Amino acid sequence: MDQVFIDERQDIQKKTFTKWINGYLAKSGTPPINDLFEDLKDGHKLLSLLEVLTNQRYKREKGSMRVHQINNLNKALNVLQECGVKLVNISSDDINSGNAKLTLGLIWLIALTFDGQKLVNSQAKSGIEKSLLVWARQLADKYGIKVNDFSTSWSDGSAFLVILSEVIEAINLQEALKKHPIARLRMAFDLAYHHLNIEQLLDPEDVNTSKPDKKIYSHVRHVLV
Repeated sequence: MDQVFIDERQDIQKKTFTKWINGYLAKSGTPPINDLFEDLKDGHKLLSLLEVLTNQRYKREKGSMRVHQINNLNKALNVLQECGVKLVNISSDDINSGNAKLTLGLIWLIALTFDGQKLVNSQAKSGIEKSLLVWARQLADKYGIKVNDFSTSWSDGSAFLVILSEVIEAINLQEALKKHPIARLRMAFDLAYHHLNIEQLLDPEDVNTSKPDKKIYSHVRHVLV
C-alpha cells in the first residue's frame, strides 16, 4: 500500500478523533488533548473521557513512571470491558507505546459504544469514510477496478477481495477475481471471518444488486480497524 495514502488516512482519523475526544473533555473542564497518540499514553485523559461518558469517577495513580501509566491504562481498559466493549488485540502496552493503528482502533470502539447513534451521521464518520474511500480507491486502481463509493462499486466482490489481499497473504487475487460475483463476495466474507475474525455483516445477494446493503462501509472499516 502507498505510504502516502496510509499517512493521509491516519491523519484524517487522528484529527477526527481528537476533536471528538476534546468535545467531551470540555464538558468536564478537562484541558484538551493536542496529540492523540502522545496524550493518551499515561491513561489520565482516557480515564477523564470515560468519566464523562459513564458519569462515574475513577481512581488513578498520580505517579509519572511507566508502571503508573500502565496501571491507569489497565483501569481504563477494564472499565471499557465492563461496559461491553470488546477489546481484541489492544493492550495497555499498545496505547502506552503510542501505537497509532491500535490507538485509533480503541477510540473508534469507544465512539461506537458510547456515541454510536450520533456517529452514524456525524462529521467524524464522514471524515473516516472519506479516508477509507481514498485508501480503497488507491488499491483498486492497481487492478483496474473503480471504487467511487461505498455502494455499487462493491457489488461484484472485486473491491472486497482487493482490500483483503493487503492484509491476508493467502489470497491468490488473480484467480479470485476470475470467479462469479456472488462467489467473489462469498469468498471475501469467508476470508474476512476466518482470517480477521470479522463477522459477516452482509449476504452476497444483498450486495450484488443495484442498491447494495448500506453496511458495506462498516464491513470495510472492520478490515482497517
